[in-house]
Amino acid sequence: MAKKIKADICVIGAGSGGLSVAAGAAQMGARTVLIERGEMGGDCLNTGCVPSKALIAAARRAYVMGDSEAFGIAPVTPQIDFAKVNAHVKGVIAAIAPNDSVARFEGLGVTVIKDHARFKDGRTVVAGDTEIHARRFVIATGSHPAIPPIPGLGTVPFLTNETIFEQMERPDHLIVIGGGPIGMEMAQAHRRLGCKVTVIEAAKVLAKDDPELTALIVDRLIMEGVEILEGAKVAEVSGAAGRISVRIDEAGGPRVIEGSHLLVATGRKPSIDGLDLDKAGILADAHGIEVDDRLRTANRRVFAIGDVIGGMQFTHVANYHAGIVIRNALFRLPAKVDYGSIPYVTYTDPELAHVGETEAEARARHMKINVLRWHLAENDRAQATRETDGLIKVITDMHGRVLGCTIVAPHAGELIMPWVLAKSQALKLSAMAGIVAPYPTLSEISKRAASSYYTPTLFSAKTRAIVRFLGLFG
Repeated sequence: MAKKIKADICVIGAGSGGLSVAAGAAQMGARTVLIERGEMGGDCLNTGCVPSKALIAAARRAYVMGDSEAFGIAPVTPQIDFAKVNAHVKGVIAAIAPNDSVARFEGLGVTVIKDHARFKDGRTVVAGDTEIHARRFVIATGSHPAIPPIPGLGTVPFLTNETIFEQMERPDHLIVIGGGPIGMEMAQAHRRLGCKVTVIEAAKVLAKDDPELTALIVDRLIMEGVEILEGAKVAEVSGAAGRISVRIDEAGGPRVIEGSHLLVATGRKPSIDGLDLDKAGILADAHGIEVDDRLRTANRRVFAIGDVIGGMQFTHVANYHAGIVIRNALFRLPAKVDYGSIPYVTYTDPELAHVGETEAEARARHMKINVLRWHLAENDRAQATRETDGLIKVITDMHGRVLGCTIVAPHAGELIMPWVLAKSQALKLSAMAGIVAPYPTLSEISKRAASSYYTPTLFSAKTRAIVRFLGLFG
């Protein structure tokens, strides 16, 4: 006989978004059930953000060892033990895992069920031998790698973000299908760890970002030895473990790329299989579960958050969604999502960070815009560290209000934060131009870019005439 639980809120999925809802709800006094069939922490902790950034950090250490001659330090070829690199990645996961553990959440008062969840009806979920009847449900099951229908792909071993961090031996030649953020991050990291790397992209790499800024990333990866093939369609994959052949069609005709390992990084798809959404009256398609701007599904008792609804698939977006759901589900406040000020970062080196509108988007939406730039080569800290490949690009409306910002620079993910604030609060450039930035820091590029908006007026003939006139009075 099934065990029955009554709850105020039942969360399906223990990734970043689901954990945030469960922790918040339980600490606010709600009877909370959390269901997870896999690893606590979800994709971000186990196969996504955390392991990828740990691998990128190891790769940067290796790169710096061979790139210090300009500082008067003899370069050294790093001796890379890929098994120990893997141990480093696993160690970082293990250090963070207690924050997402069953024990921690049970300590918060959450009932955690480790099993597969499915809807029985619009107000009941079944997980193993337990029935959960809740006032509100939250689906936070995330996403998983989308595998394209490439002929032959099913007959050869290939890696995804879910398996690439299990490699104990260094790939000799890694072929990456897909030039999005995951593909580019992993391409550079593996190249720095001593692998030959080829990226195959059917269109343009990092196609969602401003091409003026992505060109800096592409140039850097090519300089480091990554082969990037744009406008190349994969026609067929063949071979066996250690001997992968990828036939592509490009402008110059057909070509075969041969490598030892294959990484498929062609996007993600929502994890909704087996949830029996139809029994709860929940609508979904290939892009994810349909929700309104309050993150409610077609069944108003059920919310969906994070990757499972498509759109911006980032951990910080799932956490943002969690706050929206808490306000709606527990406090009955009509909180709505607003994606206009959500930042994101591609963790190549240099990093690419963005918030708001790109130049192309702004030109399509506004009658008149201003485009401001400041290059890292004009920043003293960047010169001191010899990291001058970068640029900040700020877009404003005709009144000087910030519409968007993109930064390519070391630590661009940190440098973007003032612009997130400016965009979210509809600030004018005067707010950024008026701050005092510590010297010498990379953060000065933000003040410099903002100040450049006022340069034509400040140093105009009219201003000079005013200064001369006032000088007549002593």
